[in-house]
Amino acid sequence: MKESGRKQGAASPCAACKLLRRRCAQDCVFAPYFPADEPQKFANVHKVFGASNVNKMLQELPVEQRGDAVSSMVYEANARVRDPVYGCVGAISSLQQQIDLLQTQLALAQAEVVHLRVRQAASLSTTRHPISPSNSAASPSPSSNFMPPSHTKPFFEMDMVVDHDSLGESVWYPS
Repeated sequence: MKESGRKQGAASPCAACKLLRRRCAQDCVFAPYFPADEPQKFANVHKVFGASNVNKMLQELPVEQRGDAVSSMVYEANARVRDPVYGCVGAISSLQQQIDLLQTQLALAQAEVVHLRVRQAASLSTTRHPISPSNSAASPSPSSNFMPPSHTKPFFEMDMVVDHDSLGESVWYPS
């Protein structure tokens, strides 16, 4: 059974105490979060935050919040080691750019679908009521050839929805 990140009765120091070359006490604040078999985890945290600052942060937090704090510190330290200038902000910015690009691609795809539906509806209406010389001579106006009979139902309808939360952007949805 593990107790404080180490086996009971064993003198194996945690990764933090091993890196700092000190004796790992029974009540070591680092031991539960930086086990001896994960030395790089503490090395990166130590490099970015410093052992003294990590110790202070962990001492000030309730025990039930320390695991989350260590996870956050490890994530930030690893990001800072990979990208010393931007760290997590660089990763977040990159992900936000990907989201923006994907949203643009989705909007373009949706617009193309609407365009194709309109073309399909137009081609269906022209096949139902083709323009021919005999029809055009008999009809009073050329535009009446494009009007579907009142008894037929349109192929599809579009409703415009205004999203007031998005500053009045209009979005067309099939109804």
